[in-house]
Amino acid sequence: MRPNTTKSLLAAGKTPVGTFVFEFNTPGIARIIAEAGADFLVFDMEHTGWSVETIRTLLATTRSTSLVPLVRVPATEYDFIARVLDMGAMGIMVPMVESAEQARAIAAAAKYPPIGRRGAAFGIAHDDYTGGDIVEKISSANREGLLLAQIETVAGLANVDAIASTPGIDVLWIGQFDLSISMGIPGQFTSPELIAAMDRVIAACKKHGKVAGIMAPDLASGRDLIKQGFRMISYSGDLWVFQAALRGALDELRKLANS
Repeated sequence: MRPNTTKSLLAAGKTPVGTFVFEFNTPGIARIIAEAGADFLVFDMEHTGWSVETIRTLLATTRSTSLVPLVRVPATEYDFIARVLDMGAMGIMVPMVESAEQARAIAAAAKYPPIGRRGAAFGIAHDDYTGGDIVEKISSANREGLLLAQIETVAGLANVDAIASTPGIDVLWIGQFDLSISMGIPGQFTSPELIAAMDRVIAACKKHGKVAGIMAPDLASGRDLIKQGFRMISYSGDLWVFQAALRGALDELRKLANS
């Protein structure tokens, strides 16, 4: 199985940086993002409506790059988690994780026996259609797979210590929009209440040897989030990066043309 370089960076105490893909389901998007220098990308199924067939094609385009492809599945369901891993995802992000029981179900779906209950199929996309020793492939897949549980509700925050202590879960990823909404302070990202909630997640991660992750909407926010203690950062997402760059250039050209 391919080594998960993002997981290796985390184990070495480094901070991998990547981005989300929500809109541009084109064959070149992974290579474009890889050329920009990202460590990982997250293909999103929660908010895009993309089918597993779309995700399968997108995952296939990452195999010629050094990127670590992750997929955010829409729900904690075995069918989503195991199928996406079989298609070549090197990690899974699951939204709205609210209990240790749910975290255990995620780990069980993603790991082969004896750790979990993932069904076995080899010589397919996830192992590059190759032969080889099955025992080694199982061991490698269980070792290299990266599991990210999203903390984005009051219930998830209340159970964050138990979720962080769950074997197999590597990253607790804050969904700050949903968390702020669940807390009754929608979009108030600088509120003391939300900052305290983030600190609580970071503390649980440190206690249990896990990593705190989050999306940074812009560079200034990213600096602050790293200082706060987040160790896995997504810089925005494809549509917002494109829109912001285009808007900035168009505004500047318009000012120059009309000055």
